[in-house]
Amino acid sequence: MSTARTALETEEHQALRAAVAALGKRYGRDYMTTVIREGKHTDELWAEAAKLGYLGVNLPEEYGGGGGGMAELSIVLEELGAAGSPLLMMIVSPAICGTVIARFGTEEQKRTWLPGLADGSLTMAFGITEPDAGSNSHRITTTARRDGDDWVLTGRKVFVSGVDIADATLIVGRTEDARSGKLKPCLFIVPREAPGFGRNQIDMELHAPEKQFELVLDDVRLPANALVGDEDAGLLQLFAGLNPERIMTAAFGIGMGRFALSRAVEYARTRQVWKEPIGSHQAIAHPLATAYIDLELSRLMMQKAARLYDEGDDIGAGEAANMAKYAAGEACVKAVDQAVHTLGGNGLTREYGLASLITASRVARIAPVSREMILNYVSHQSLGLPKSY
Repeated sequence: MSTARTALETEEHQALRAAVAALGKRYGRDYMTTVIREGKHTDELWAEAAKLGYLGVNLPEEYGGGGGGMAELSIVLEELGAAGSPLLMMIVSPAICGTVIARFGTEEQKRTWLPGLADGSLTMAFGITEPDAGSNSHRITTTARRDGDDWVLTGRKVFVSGVDIADATLIVGRTEDARSGKLKPCLFIVPREAPGFGRNQIDMELHAPEKQFELVLDDVRLPANALVGDEDAGLLQLFAGLNPERIMTAAFGIGMGRFALSRAVEYARTRQVWKEPIGSHQAIAHPLATAYIDLELSRLMMQKAARLYDEGDDIGAGEAANMAKYAAGEACVKAVDQAVHTLGGNGLTREYGLASLITASRVARIAPVSREMILNYVSHQSLGLPKSY
């Protein structure tokens, strides 16, 4: 299956795609399904991707990164996904947490975390969603209060990926503004073994190496340097992490969709029950062609979002990143659905490795923000329509 790239990407980007695709091919879907079945983590692939410089390709060179941006990191995740071995923690650790610390962290925080995030020896999770807040970040109730020079955090988070393997979690809390008394968002680095920092694994139907957790912060005491950046710029810092999250979720969805589509195309080329392979029939061929078009269109918007973000246009990147995430989520679900349908009963067997993607593909529609909230964003921000909430 050809891929329509060439002129839109530099030679360096094309070379990166080819190299990561080769790495992904060495592992493939069988590696991922074995890891999931045995209850393990993707340690081998994570370590090799890190050694080759792929995990930290977006982080500053002076802290051990590749000096690139979201354009490069999204290529890495997409190509690993297209090979059947996506690394979900790439969205969280280098993209969200690494970006926030690189842009807003103190020099001490950068020296402490960025080299490890870049070489894969350190991993960081991200906690924003709460049980009673959902997509409404204004209802976040995790609070941080000052106690002398320390901060004390109290609250709960849900659907936090990979806390069990993360050295720390970047927690979105709220502090009280001394002038107005209003609560404002702030980000804190909470070490995994901090006293009062509890976690409970959520029993998910989604089968993935990265587990989901509920977090309980029971008067977690943190030093002053746990606060990332400026206390008065919390909202700016938060969105600096959410735009990369959306771009990388788009890459995750596009990669998964490409993998499913490639399996279906290969099957349609060779499966023969009448005189010609089933791929010669338009009822099979046209939906696959449509899925391919939708995935390619999604990548174009993802590339636009990544470029705007890397150029420092946070507002423009916000709109494009939301659109890219929406488009990729829809394209991924449709590609997986059509792939399974193309294989018929074989699409539900473990041998072909597509059935598990039926559940996994919906992640790109639901997380980190639902498609309905993205439509709200576009309605308000892009079209200027009034809010209903």
